[in-house]
Amino acid sequence: MVSESASEPTIARLALISGRVQGVWFRDSLRRLAESLGVAGWARNRPDGRLELWAEGAADAVAKLLDYAREGPPRAAVERVDVEPASPAGHRCFEVL
Repeated sequence: MVSESASEPTIARLALISGRVQGVWFRDSLRRLAESLGVAGWARNRPDGRLELWAEGAADAVAKLLDYAREGPPRAAVERVDVEPASPAGHRCFEVL
């Protein structure tokens, strides 16, 4: 669950992850880490072979999740991660879509 306080406003980021990122347990790995960090959002496979990640929460927690996305789980081979700032959408949990 995402918590927000005066010292930690909620931020959001949309990331597109390219490389060998499907069929390697990437989305579930992101979910488990996001839950441990208190980050909400979702991860889904795209038809073009990329993985799409929406993350919102405290800035340091979102940054840690994005750092992980740049490496991925052991069987992944991340080639590129494009990140865009976004407006928080009010997600309260992290889902694999």
